[in-house]
Amino acid sequence: MTQASLPLVSIGIPTYNRADGFLRQALQSAVDQTYPNLEIIIADNCSSDDTEGVVSRFKDPRIKYFKHAQNIGAANNFNFCLDQAQGAYFLMLHDDDLIDPDFVAVCMKKAQYNTELGVIRTGTREIDGQGRQLHQTRNQVDGLSTADFYRGWFNYKTSFYLCSTLFNTRRLKELGGLRSKHNLLQDGVAIVQLAAKYGRADVEEVKASFRKHEGELTFAAKVGDWCDDFLSLLDLMVALAPNSQAQIREEGRRFFAEICYKRAKAVKSGSQRMLAYLVVYRKFQFRHMPPPVYYFIQRRLEFIGSRA
Repeated sequence: MTQASLPLVSIGIPTYNRADGFLRQALQSAVDQTYPNLEIIIADNCSSDDTEGVVSRFKDPRIKYFKHAQNIGAANNFNFCLDQAQGAYFLMLHDDDLIDPDFVAVCMKKAQYNTELGVIRTGTREIDGQGRQLHQTRNQVDGLSTADFYRGWFNYKTSFYLCSTLFNTRRLKELGGLRSKHNLLQDGVAIVQLAAKYGRADVEEVKASFRKHEGELTFAAKVGDWCDDFLSLLDLMVALAPNSQAQIREEGRRFFAEICYKRAKAVKSGSQRMLAYLVVYRKFQFRHMPPPVYYFIQRRLEFIGSRA
């Protein structure tokens, strides 16, 4: 196919005060794509650093730079990127993530340049702040049904990340963009719906890098928000795979509970951490924690029950 006949692919990079290095790396990974028909959308959420200078020094005509007069919030900035996209497919690339030079080319070849699929996905590596690989997950779900695709996530045969997913631009816009109850799982909500409704193409190889930052949560309430988003996502998955509802609900409940317990473990304050464990336990009714914490929660629940 000639460049003119290849479907246009849009790469959106929402950014805020990342001119110190990560933005440059993310943008370089977009500019370096071997796929020739691209547009690159930079949505600057009112940065106070040299973000505009970093972008302008690339001097690449495919780059479209927008700067908001005031900060509109991360979720709104994500969807601003999507609103500007003109391509058949759309990649949301966070300003600290990376894609391999052949990411788009491999995805489009796997899809046979079909512009009607819901999503096209690859495997993903996790990297640290210095770019060192921490872990990787191949995308081993090619050819599986929607239900088994979901279960593949629960069984670590795939992972759900924005940086390793091309979304059908038109269908994602029709869906209302990238949104979830607390805007913590926009990627998952979009992927499970578009894959179920419009199909998907899966590249097994790892072609994208998600940068993992070590951090601590301050309050148990934030853990509760994660629980709510995961439970809402699970309800959505169950509804989209009606022939496997019981299996998906049970496996998904355990999988998402384990993730939320890990988030509870990251809460800085000891008392808030215990409260966060309690929140997860009550939301999921699933034990996945050290025995002392479990016994503490049991006693706490018994105490609450005795006062009811």
